[in-house]
Amino acid sequence: MMFTFWCNAQTADPALKSVRKVIEASNEIYADLANKGDRSILTRYTDDACLFPPNAQPVCGSEQLLAFYKGGPKVHVKFTIQHLYGDGKTSVTEESFYEMTDPDGKKLDDGKVIVIWKNTKNGWKMYRDMFSSNHPAK
Repeated sequence: MMFTFWCNAQTADPALKSVRKVIEASNEIYADLANKGDRSILTRYTDDACLFPPNAQPVCGSEQLLAFYKGGPKVHVKFTIQHLYGDGKTSVTEESFYEMTDPDGKKLDDGKVIVIWKNTKNGWKMYRDMFSSNHPAK
């Protein structure tokens, strides 16, 4: 009961509401930037960011992130934020679900995401990004 109250209090925090809008806007263009195959996706990440993909080693730093995204398929991703935790000033943890489709709208995957966002001099950026499918590895 106390945990439910704490989560609701965090969701109602005005600072978190503001950050939520920034994260939702970033999530909305995430796949489009990744699909470009250029450095555009790096605008979403801190310079020292790490991505933790399933069944793989961590991917850290701009060059490794770029190589990861250049090798990936062209997809569309819809993120649905479930919870945000943090102070809304320096860092926030995002807990989301995702649904991934191919460019024609065929569902490819769905799963969950945990992202630690940092407030940098250039705005809110992803510092740690971890995702996993809801389905067994193929």
